[in-house]
Amino acid sequence: MQGKGVIKFFAIIVAVVCLYQLSFTWVTNSVEDDARAYAKGNLDKEKAYLDSIASQPVYPLFGHNYQYCKERELALGLDLKGGMNVTMQVSLSELIKSLSSDNNDVTFNQALHNADVVAKTSPDNYIDIFMREYKKLSPNGKLAPIFSTQSNQSNLKFDASNSDVEKYLRDQSSTAVTQSFNILRNRIDKFGVTSPNIQLQAGNRIQIELPGVSEASKERVRKLLQGSAKLEFYATFDNSEVFQLLSNINGILAAKNKGAKKDTAAAPVAASTDSAKKGGSLLSKVKQNAAKDTSASALKNKNQLAETMPLFAVLTPAFGQGPNGPQAYPGPVVGYSAIKDTAKVNNYLNSADIQAVLPKNLRLLWAAKPNDLADKRLSLYAIKLSGAENGPVLSGEVITDAKDDIDQSNGGREVSMEMNSEGAKTWRRVTAEAAGNPSDENDNRCIAIVLDDNVVSAPRVSNEISGGRSSISGNFTQDETKDLANVLKAGRLPAPARIVSEDIVGPSLGQEAINDGLMSCAVGLVIVLVFMILYYNSAGAVADAAVFVNVFFLMGVLTSIGAVLTLPGIAGIVLILGISVDANVLIYERVREELALGKSKRIAIADGYKHALSSILDSQISSFLTGVILFIFGSGPIQGFATTLMIGIITSLFCSLLITRVIFEWMLDKNMDIKFSNPWSSKLFKNANFAFVKNRYKFYAFSAIFILAGIVSMATRGFSYGVDFQGGRSYVVRFEENTSTETVRDAIEKTLGVGKAEVKSFGGEKQVRVTTNFMLDENTTAADNKVESTLRSGLSQISPKYTILSSQKVGPTIANDIKTSAVWTVIFAIVAISVYILIRFRKWQYSLGAMVATAHDALLVLSFFSLFNGIMPFSLDIDQAFIAAILTVIGYSINDTVVVFDRIREFLNHSHAKTDDTAVVVNQAINSTLSRTIITALTVVFVLIVLFIFGGDVIRGFSFALLVGVCFGTYSSICVATPVMLDFGKKLNA
Repeated sequence: MQGKGVIKFFAIIVAVVCLYQLSFTWVTNSVEDDARAYAKGNLDKEKAYLDSIASQPVYPLFGHNYQYCKERELALGLDLKGGMNVTMQVSLSELIKSLSSDNNDVTFNQALHNADVVAKTSPDNYIDIFMREYKKLSPNGKLAPIFSTQSNQSNLKFDASNSDVEKYLRDQSSTAVTQSFNILRNRIDKFGVTSPNIQLQAGNRIQIELPGVSEASKERVRKLLQGSAKLEFYATFDNSEVFQLLSNINGILAAKNKGAKKDTAAAPVAASTDSAKKGGSLLSKVKQNAAKDTSASALKNKNQLAETMPLFAVLTPAFGQGPNGPQAYPGPVVGYSAIKDTAKVNNYLNSADIQAVLPKNLRLLWAAKPNDLADKRLSLYAIKLSGAENGPVLSGEVITDAKDDIDQSNGGREVSMEMNSEGAKTWRRVTAEAAGNPSDENDNRCIAIVLDDNVVSAPRVSNEISGGRSSISGNFTQDETKDLANVLKAGRLPAPARIVSEDIVGPSLGQEAINDGLMSCAVGLVIVLVFMILYYNSAGAVADAAVFVNVFFLMGVLTSIGAVLTLPGIAGIVLILGISVDANVLIYERVREELALGKSKRIAIADGYKHALSSILDSQISSFLTGVILFIFGSGPIQGFATTLMIGIITSLFCSLLITRVIFEWMLDKNMDIKFSNPWSSKLFKNANFAFVKNRYKFYAFSAIFILAGIVSMATRGFSYGVDFQGGRSYVVRFEENTSTETVRDAIEKTLGVGKAEVKSFGGEKQVRVTTNFMLDENTTAADNKVESTLRSGLSQISPKYTILSSQKVGPTIANDIKTSAVWTVIFAIVAISVYILIRFRKWQYSLGAMVATAHDALLVLSFFSLFNGIMPFSLDIDQAFIAAILTVIGYSINDTVVVFDRIREFLNHSHAKTDDTAVVVNQAINSTLSRTIITALTVVFVLIVLFIFGGDVIRGFSFALLVGVCFGTYSSICVATPVMLDFGKKLNA
């Protein structure tokens, strides 16, 4: 074998990289174990411990801190870790209404209403729907007069065509979605969860994952995400004007901690005077404490500091040592606090005692983000309230445009903005007041730009700004100026974002999922390893070694690319255990054939690898295509499954083709005895001569009858759709005592109404899943709360001791989109794989056979789920996981079919096949691959049975669909795909 040295070198490099990537997970787990041991069950103490060592080295070999390692560990999905998954949809209907300045044109508003109705069931873009509906109502109507308002005239003329209006609406809708994305991202970054994830999806949707968010926090998250963006401009106080007040507040809090009985009015003055006399000793203590090692003893010191200087223990004041003693830093920033401590600062400042001493025109607001990523601190700004209502000097509604630009004076980044005439007039007055004496830099003040009560920027104003045009410059990156420009336009384009899909997984259910997944992986691995040795003897041990290496490489690659491991991802790993031996089975069966011809083991092994290569590549590429399609069209957990599947195919190819070959070469060089079978397996399937081709019409009849019965069942009984296909709200509920689904259903129907809820068992007699369409069309927080409170009322009638482990909400619009996307994904997968077969085998008959077989498999599985729905003792829901199973079955079926086709092509290309009957040759080819087909199918079936039994209720329907599909796929590759190819191509060898 050539290139053994290169293969060994590459394998070692990959192994080292994978080991390094996985080491971060081991390090963080060790640190978190220490935190749990220190906290002894106190979650607040555990979190405080982890926060305290976030910047401390925990990986001595490389000097990495805990935060660095945490960001690079193997991330767990919400279904494993627990948390909240939300899909938000920007309301383009309200955006269009806003862009028209709430125009009351009857036709326009009717078109909007009609578009809202159509959008619930149509996958089309909302702008397309609106334009169609308006054209239906008014074929010759003009939209420009409706949208060419005073604030829009620079972008849209009064006489613009409807196509111009359509382009304008598309641009504005795209901008609105981007703005919403940026605003939501800023809010989420400050929410305090670990490794949040936010992604723009197709159309006007935004997907958000918040690991660790509990059921108790969901209301807070809803308010955070669905709150309207509010842009305001404020005058500011200088730090020197506020520092004395902060010292007083610190003294008040300290006096409260000491439980002083005396009047606290004198204490703060003494505290502030004392700190001034000590020449910055207060700052020194605070800075020294921040720089100390945060071990358990340091935490104790922190607690002592919190008693003597409560405020300054969590808020570092913005002052330092000047030439004449302590000196406040100039500007509106009055202090800095770690993000984790901002809540405590807020509690101090919002207490009744402190509110009583704060001036009515002072407001303290946090910065929108830290000054730099390494600092992890937020600045606290002193905002000056203006006017009789104590509000901003200017609101964001006056901004007509904003864009990122280049500062011509220094080449840096800046944001330029334009205001309407009223705003320009106010802005001129406000900036003149802030500039003060333009020639005196010390007289210049800052104006704070505030979004959702967070300071985005506070530039110092040096000159009066007239004409409504101004710019904001600073130490910005290009991305920051783009984001800031979008933020500045947020007030002009109100586009509410609402939650259309919500999934909350409790940590207890997540831990159960982890345990189930690990159990299924372990048992599946043992079964594969044992089976390979029992069937292939010492060669099976070599394949087992490759399986171990494959799993190690797979986990290392998943970690290195930042993939999130979900429960379907674990299912993908378990499935990879089954299909990873497929290439070895192909090779070993070929080697056994070569040995039967009398070749030496070295030559037989070399020829076995050589002759099996074509079948291996064709089968694995077709399966990889399925993974690509799943990744492109799927979302969330489905993408996790697809990622695992694709990476697993690549790593298994490397291990099966190269690692095992190197091991065999080493064994041959050592003159070790290599056996490819045991006595009982050596003659199994040998000289098989089943009449598959002759009986093909019987197979046609069986498939036709089963599919016909399934179609009748689909038309009459239908399916049991999951919540993501039908819309609604779903809850997993656990009781402390056994209860029946009938009891739960009766109790819930009394509160929700008859026919408003579906109850199914979900893991034992203590756990059920409740799905309801109650208030399905009402997509508001109030509706969410009412549904849950009503549900809880019904559950309380059964037993007061119950827990809602997880909840999910899917609106009717997104449910319809998911269903439509699923159908097209399956169709596209069938067509794409058929095209690959056509390219690879260069005859349309092979492609037709593959297309018929894959469609046949999908229909058989659908028929099975409809026919046996309600008969099986577990749920047979049709949902996104089921579609992933269908696509995986298609990929597996094609894998089998390609191997059979490859052998048929080989037999037909032999010289003797030119004159032989094609049907006879095809039947011989099928029988020659029977051993490989059955062994691979058994391996995968064994693993899927393990997944079905030990994988847990969350993926039981998914694993069952795979199990049924693999059986049908094995059947179709032999009994359907090949006969169809034969019947449409009698002279394939011509």
